[in-house]
Amino acid sequence: MAKILMLLGAILLALGALWYFFPGALNWFGKLPGDINIKTEHSRIFIPITSMLIVSVVLSLLMYFFRR
Repeated sequence: MAKILMLLGAILLALGALWYFFPGALNWFGKLPGDINIKTEHSRIFIPITSMLIVSVVLSLLMYFFRR
């Protein structure tokens, strides 16, 4: 469990540093085909289906490789 938490912390740290030093590096995330974005006059609904699928696949692969 400790290894998994350290791995997730390292990933979050890397993403945070990437976002801080290169703000435009993750502009594509959340704007992929399949991400639903509905804007009306009084509200906004955002459902990141494709983005979350990518996150799920990447995390699953990382867990698979680190458990071996």
